[in-house]
Amino acid sequence: MQSFTNSLAFFNNEKGWKSQQGGLSSISPVTTDAQNMGGLFVRKLGGAAALASQIQKILPLLFHPENARWKRGHFRPALITAVIANLSLIVFYGIYITEELTAVSADELPKLFTGILSLETIVILAYLIKSRNVSKGPAVAMQDGKTPNSIISRIVARTNLLVSGMIVVIAGRDLFFPGTILDFIPRDDIYLEWTGALLHSPPDGSPEAEAHGMERDFFVGEKFLSQYLALNMLILCLYKFVGAFVIRTRNDGGGLVQAKMIWKAQAVGNAIILYLFRLFSPAAGTASIDFRWHLMMIAYETLILSLYGFL
Repeated sequence: MQSFTNSLAFFNNEKGWKSQQGGLSSISPVTTDAQNMGGLFVRKLGGAAALASQIQKILPLLFHPENARWKRGHFRPALITAVIANLSLIVFYGIYITEELTAVSADELPKLFTGILSLETIVILAYLIKSRNVSKGPAVAMQDGKTPNSIISRIVARTNLLVSGMIVVIAGRDLFFPGTILDFIPRDDIYLEWTGALLHSPPDGSPEAEAHGMERDFFVGEKFLSQYLALNMLILCLYKFVGAFVIRTRNDGGGLVQAKMIWKAQAVGNAIILYLFRLFSPAAGTASIDFRWHLMMIAYETLILSLYGFL
């Protein structure tokens, strides 16, 4: 699998205990063709996004909110979204297993992932079906202007729509139309070149297609990683949109409990992603990519999610 994704180049153990071995210390402040910091960025951010999506499933169970009740359906929105996320990952792995991974004998680990995700999905679905009749708590007083069908927080909703909405556009492009340059995004062509998208998915008729079109099959592992990152970012955005727009206040005020489960985990996930963007910011700067806007937007969303999730 590491060979298929061309990730062994980032592993270096030539200096003993001082070796980088692909960890965070391998992130260089300067981008060169030999270092391929754009490729490392895709790998690290993809791992962070995948970690964040799994944290969303684990965190509410490990740190059970005191006012959360299984019988009142407080966990259902997060669990239903987890099923959608798992099915998306299963389909993604299945497409690559059918085509590229089996051809290079790199399908064993993805098949294991698919099996684990399938088992988890079956267990969650069994619980959702068994506990579909939920009870409601006593009615609570609504805030001014609120009704049982109101969204929980307009501030969180607007923030998610602004920040995560933009992420959906970029991640959606990377998943379904990799290599397509979005002209309204400043320096998008440089970003695609830096991350290697123009190697594995050069646009038809472009200079990259003429120069590297015959070599694109050698970079299918890079395409896999790019689309894996995009899919996990879309999954995180799905959780945020569920917490912001799908969950409602409810007569018993249970909507706030449901939303906070998502906001807390997403705040943690955002913090991890923000940290990775900050580490790669110097390297991106040497490639003429300015991460300051990315940092400010993700930091703002993280702040809002933290305030409304933990306070």
